Amino acid sequence: MDALTIEFRPEIEHPTLVMAFSGWSDAGSAATNAVQYVAARLEARKFAAIDGEEFFDFTVQRPLVRLDDHQIRHLQWPGYEFSATRNLILAVGPEPHLRWKAFCTTVGRLLEELKVERVALLGAFLAEVMYTDPVPLTGFASDPALLERLKVSATAYQGPTGIVGALADCVRRQGLPLCSLWAAIPHYIAGTPNPRGALALLLKLREWIDLPIDMAPLESASATFQAQLLEAVEGNAELSSYIRGLKKGETSH
Repeated sequence: MDALTIEFRPEIEHPTLVMAFSGWSDAGSAATNAVQYVAARLEARKFAAIDGEEFFDFTVQRPLVRLDDHQIRHLQWPGYEFSATRNLILAVGPEPHLRWKAFCTTVGRLLEELKVERVALLGAFLAEVMYTDPVPLTGFASDPALLERLKVSATAYQGPTGIVGALADCVRRQGLPLCSLWAAIPHYIAGTPNPRGALALLLKLREWIDLPIDMAPLESASATFQAQLLEAVEGNAELSSYIRGLKKGETSH
């Protein structure tokens, strides 16, 4: 059984693929929310999916039961979906648990079939950063000069990786231009969706690709989030003390 189902072939020229995965590589849901924001603003249409049967442990990423307007139950299985709009292919879903090499091969086949010309991989990680500062971005690219042009620090990370790292290797082997952008999310607010991280990723991404979307709603959500966070920090003596220590540590270097 072919894990990849293509419902129709989008009529797009010179496509760029933008990918994000929930889970290990998505602190504060910043990466997946960024891709979903673009998809919603540009009314992207789903055209393909990778079935989760081969790639997910359903005791970890469980299927969901939904009720429709007539109270009829429907089962929604985990999978990875691709949508298209303009010259963009947008892909988002959970990080697979199993058979990463086969998953990457499946994505690689789609890259070839749709003649994708470049790939952007988005991620977010937890870090000791100030929530009041601009969101720090790091990354890696097939062409180091691209990071210099984007004014993004090249990551020096070595260690365990997620599916984003595995896919980056797959894309590199196919010889396609690649850029992976990562937002640093304050670890002390790890459990909260972080629109500032999503905004920072998209503002930087559109310096590389054509991204004709209105950022105002996301900017407004980020401002509201920041105001609520400031209020929460001021009302939490322990957290305020920790953040003061973190800031002092930054300024002492």
